[in-house]
Amino acid sequence: MGAYKKLKDFVGEENYYDDEAHLQAYCYDATRERYIPDCVIFPKNEDEICKILKYCNENRIAIIPRGAGSGFTGGALPSNGGVILAMERYFNNILEIDKKNMIVRVQPGVVNKHLQDAVEKEGLFYPPDPASQEYSTIGGNVSENAGGMRAAKYGITKDYVMAIRAVLPNGEIIRAGKKTIKDVAGYNIAGILIASEGTLAVITEITLKLIAKPKLKKSAMGIFATIEDAMNAVYKTMASGVTPVAMEFLDNLSIRAVESKFNKGLPINAGAILITEVDGNLNEEIMYQLDQIEQKFKENGCIEFHIAKDDKEAEDIWFARRNASQSINIYGKKKLNEDITVPRSKLPELLKKIDEIGKKYGFKIPCFGHTGDGNVHTNVMVEDLKDIDKGYEAIEEIFKIAVALEGTLSGEHGIGLSKAPFMHLAFTQAEMELFRSLKKAFDPNNILNPGKMGL
Repeated sequence: MGAYKKLKDFVGEENYYDDEAHLQAYCYDATRERYIPDCVIFPKNEDEICKILKYCNENRIAIIPRGAGSGFTGGALPSNGGVILAMERYFNNILEIDKKNMIVRVQPGVVNKHLQDAVEKEGLFYPPDPASQEYSTIGGNVSENAGGMRAAKYGITKDYVMAIRAVLPNGEIIRAGKKTIKDVAGYNIAGILIASEGTLAVITEITLKLIAKPKLKKSAMGIFATIEDAMNAVYKTMASGVTPVAMEFLDNLSIRAVESKFNKGLPINAGAILITEVDGNLNEEIMYQLDQIEQKFKENGCIEFHIAKDDKEAEDIWFARRNASQSINIYGKKKLNEDITVPRSKLPELLKKIDEIGKKYGFKIPCFGHTGDGNVHTNVMVEDLKDIDKGYEAIEEIFKIAVALEGTLSGEHGIGLSKAPFMHLAFTQAEMELFRSLKKAFDPNNILNPGKMGL
């Protein structure tokens, strides 16, 4: 432990902790898996981070950058012990809102929703809105390439990152990207750092693109007799020339779970519901989009289409989607929560095959999520914990199906620890070796967040 005590010299005694309370507080994330770190430190500035990383690199000490700890795959867990580098205490400032160039500079500990609120006061808009936006940090969003409900129209985190400032494991500072709209000089290092899950460098500053905030928005809900009809309606609507801000769905199991828990008057006999939102600057533009969506929905089996009359009705429409995750716990003691993604046209086949897997293994697998971008949250619900291994077998089959349908293992949550054993399903040996070569180029001593992503 003597090597760890030296870190006090860099951050001060008030920012170094190895007591039981702090070690327990920083040993888990949303996965609820637990790995005890050796200490927790709160760097005050970039210079301290440089000294910490240089020292840890020289002494082969594992160091794990951490924001809010809200991840679903164990990406910020100290699976090999080591130092938690907690960024939320001091690196939580919005450094600049540049209205002329429509960009914002932030530190990684800024909470997503706080950023959204701050720029909207200036008439600007930061679209990425992960479900964890009330507490997840921008640094974590960048490290996992977070998405959200508005991704159908506006894209995900990577689409807004213009530049990153970071510290390498040897203590050197790099600047990747520029605040310019165009920049084709050199390799796209910022792109490599996005979704790297804290394995390559410690991010200290992020420059993000902003857009003008739309003046109007409106929500609607379509009710479908079957999940297949709903999935067909998704990709045919998106291909029709109308691009809604969001296109979310709940299957029958999810609808029943929300209704059982909250009694909202949801159509429990529906095969699925689609919830959508459009935005724009003219009321005529809004109504045209909704008219086109209604038309496409009804061409594809929608039996009822309801447009929210006001903000309260819109809130009621979105309530079911926002509370689906907590509601489905009625189906089991353990939720194996995955976020596979496929091309939108493959959604009907994906949901059909997931239903078959549920029947094969005897599990309820409620599904909901971001069908506008093909991202489906699949939840294998294990009632008896002695069946947990069977649950993981079902998950592996779901991953294989997603990859076979030209999809991917994760659309939002990342790989971390929990999906690492399945990387071979999505990547060839040559591709994995390329990942390892990149990791070694940035972090030759493997001190930064070791053990993640199967690297």
